[in-house]
Amino acid sequence: MPISLELKDRAAAGRICRLETPHGTVTTPTLLPVLNPNIQLISAKEMRRLFGAEMVITNSYVIRKHDDLRTHALEKGVHSLIDWDGPVMTDSGTFQQYVYGDVEVAPDEIVRFQRDIGVDVGTILDVFSTPERSYEEAREDLEETVRRAELSVAEKGDMALATTVQGGVYPILREEAARAVTPFGDLFPIGGVVPLMERQRYADLVRVIVGAKEGLPAGKPVHLFGCGHPMVFPLAAALGCDLFDSSAYAKYARDGRMIFADGTRMLAEMEESECLCPVCQTTPMAELKRLAEPQRMRLLAEHNLHVSFAELRRVRQSIREGTLWELVEQRATAHPSLQDAMKVLQEEPMKQWLERHEPISGSRAYRWTGPHSAHRPLLHRLHRRLQTRYQPPPDVETTVVLTEGRRPFSAGHRERIKDHLSRRAAHFIVDSYLGPVPIELDHVYPFAQSIVPDVLDPGSLTTARSVLSLFLDEVVRTQVLADGDELEDWTFHTAEDLYADPGLVLQHDKKEGPGIEAWDLDRLRMRATADLQFGRGAAKVLLGPWEGMEARVRFHRSKRLDKVRNVQVEGDHVLSLRAADGWFSLTADGARRLHAGFQTPKLRVVVQAESATFNAEGKNVMAPFVMDMDPELRPGDDCLVVDPDDRLVAHGRVILAPHEVGGFQRGLAVRVREGLGT
Repeated sequence: MPISLELKDRAAAGRICRLETPHGTVTTPTLLPVLNPNIQLISAKEMRRLFGAEMVITNSYVIRKHDDLRTHALEKGVHSLIDWDGPVMTDSGTFQQYVYGDVEVAPDEIVRFQRDIGVDVGTILDVFSTPERSYEEAREDLEETVRRAELSVAEKGDMALATTVQGGVYPILREEAARAVTPFGDLFPIGGVVPLMERQRYADLVRVIVGAKEGLPAGKPVHLFGCGHPMVFPLAAALGCDLFDSSAYAKYARDGRMIFADGTRMLAEMEESECLCPVCQTTPMAELKRLAEPQRMRLLAEHNLHVSFAELRRVRQSIREGTLWELVEQRATAHPSLQDAMKVLQEEPMKQWLERHEPISGSRAYRWTGPHSAHRPLLHRLHRRLQTRYQPPPDVETTVVLTEGRRPFSAGHRERIKDHLSRRAAHFIVDSYLGPVPIELDHVYPFAQSIVPDVLDPGSLTTARSVLSLFLDEVVRTQVLADGDELEDWTFHTAEDLYADPGLVLQHDKKEGPGIEAWDLDRLRMRATADLQFGRGAAKVLLGPWEGMEARVRFHRSKRLDKVRNVQVEGDHVLSLRAADGWFSLTADGARRLHAGFQTPKLRVVVQAESATFNAEGKNVMAPFVMDMDPELRPGDDCLVVDPDDRLVAHGRVILAPHEVGGFQRGLAVRVREGLGT
């Protein structure tokens, strides 16, 4: 295989990958600077030395068109021509065809030429579908592009082939095109998007990217063709784009324009620059304006590249930290059209698509940046799991809804909880800005690990309360008591009336409650966490029934914080509670209980028999050996590793998402925590 992709880290639908090519390794997401084979404003070697470029792109059509360039490339190779020893990708002339009309080369000829000059990744001559193309016209372009892709395979030799995904502005055609070109390609550009970016139609761009991603294999690199402005990088990376290319650094420099992460400005209008790049730090704007045109153009191009590469470093770091959505939301404030794109991501199908990729927790707090924070895929998943997995405690007829407050909520509301429990057997739900939080789940990510403003915008409040109302109606199904500032303000009502008539007051029940001593938060917490994390019924499988739990289950607490850290059931250590995110880590005994208590495919990752032997010894599960995976598992979930006969061989944490099984041929699928023998 000429190139391969290995997943190293992930956030949102974005990922950091290791792209292996015949001329070296590339860390994605990254930028491929466009090199003009005729005149290099900045040389290829300088691209690496000054900006850290690992891969470049140049135009095979231009090389072929000029006799001197063609001869040099055919005799000594494209790497010699541009004086670059790293990976080289070439375009085929499609964009020239879009700008200038027909190009004087056949689809098979240009692929053969790219192969003959030693390109690492060559591109088919696809048909560029503009946004104005009708559905029928875009389909015709798509079909011709697929025909050319199939024709090109015979000419590619050992070269990796980039088969472009077209389809106009129609997501369904993008998905169809992606599936159609998949058998012929090694790398997949999403083409025809330059006009969308030029016109700042970012909402359409989002739909186009997601449509294409829906039809592409997970383990192949995706290139957003013509995307060279850093303002779009975080959003596109969060949707799973791995490669970007930029000729904008030079084009903008010729026009006297400076690229910034939040937009573009004319040098003529700049008095000062807040940029920290070497150009802006050493050359005042007034001096830059006075320079001769060639020198000024060169420095502007350097600035544009510094800013572009810096933004991609920021994107990669945010993926490592799990803060990519924060960066996307912050950058979206730069332009109203990016705000429109964010609204597209709030649509239910988009949330469902994004949620499949999203890890279950992060290493940093869930930081609220604005209205879009209420719609992140992690919250969408958490709300869905609460709806389908959470079980309220038995024998409780009243649910008290507490207000947002100091975290953790069980500590912040301790006195109110005591007051209520002195009157009645009650359960407690917090009306949180992040959605409903059963009090026993206030420790799990992101409920305890979040930073939210004291006052939320009305739209986000409406979202949170609609989720709460649905939860109370469909899950809790008890009388609801809205906690007021004073005990006299207690209010019984149905979930439907919770916000419709806040003035409704009914006399509260006067019977004595069980008292705080009889309320076992640890027991509630362990059972609710088990069900939420592993699925409804997991608490019973792991911990046994409610009855007799006090005698059967032992909690081992940390000495310093006096919090539960390990859970022992009938002498077996079955669970450990992670301090960082409040979720469980399985143990060998816990894995065995879940395996015995749940039928396949629940929590399973099925591996080939030859892999199972190694996994039983504690070795990690590699991507090519995964046969199947429980579709409900998500990156970061604990899982059971089984052989084809459903024999438990190991347990660990999921790296790949279920829909990615079969897509990657390198890297980890499950990080095994413990092998369980054969």
